Amino acid sequence: MPANLLLAAALTAAERNWHVFPLIPGEKIPAIKNWEQRATTDPERIRRCWTHRPYNVGIACGPSGLNVIDLDMPKGPEDVPPPQWALPGITSGHDVLAALCEQHGQPYPDGTFTNASPGGSTHLYFAVSPGLALRNTSGHCGRGLGWKVDTRAGGGLVVGAGSITASGAYETIRDAPVAPLPGWLTELLVPAPLPPQRPVAVPLKAVDRRTAYLKSAVERQLATITGAADHHNDALYLSAVALGQFVAGGELTEAEVTGWLLDAAARVDHAPAKAVRTIASGLRAGARRPRTVAA
Repeated sequence: MPANLLLAAALTAAERNWHVFPLIPGEKIPAIKNWEQRATTDPERIRRCWTHRPYNVGIACGPSGLNVIDLDMPKGPEDVPPPQWALPGITSGHDVLAALCEQHGQPYPDGTFTNASPGGSTHLYFAVSPGLALRNTSGHCGRGLGWKVDTRAGGGLVVGAGSITASGAYETIRDAPVAPLPGWLTELLVPAPLPPQRPVAVPLKAVDRRTAYLKSAVERQLATITGAADHHNDALYLSAVALGQFVAGGELTEAEVTGWLLDAAARVDHAPAKAVRTIASGLRAGARRPRTVAA
């Protein structure tokens, strides 16, 4: 894709008041850190960025006021629906959304701006009411609308039309105004309130200055996770890094730190498999800087 066409694609998205940022050329991966905060609609910033390299176009859904429903296709013959969706006619995310519409007595919500990915996914763009804090959901882990139906909102990104990967180009297949997110879908996507949070029990006895410091440090990191209003995975990773330093220094064991962090992650309804990966990654990073506590 020539650089001038990608620049035009980024400017077109920004004209819709969608906040854009660069993706690695030919990829779906952000080319910058803190992409959600740095995404912009400023034409001059966009021109400078996309003149530098032929970046793909990322759209930050949260700042753009978007909730994008991603209807995916199976990846292969072994990618089959789970038991609750193993129903006649259910073969893709499109079918799941159609079934949800039927269950709720609602029309299929396809009269909105729509993009298609080269892999066969369909992205339905919806506008979210100001002040409504929706987050990403994933049908894969059973916490979204259903099998092969993901949503991208605050903390999420979508690849904009005009971007190109090894599989092909992203393209607009319905150039319509972005419709408001239907009320019935909003109700399904609003996260359930978490139960009142209790401190995670830390079975460390403060018998001296050293153990008192360790107990306080652990409790502070766990409170950071359970008290985070948003971006729980980031808080979990940073706490794992901090406590991983004490593990590397021999002050705490990896097993007990992992257990405490998993408990804290569960309190904020973090997906268990993702929490395990995040903790392991944070502990590895913390191990590069061992830390001990003076007696």
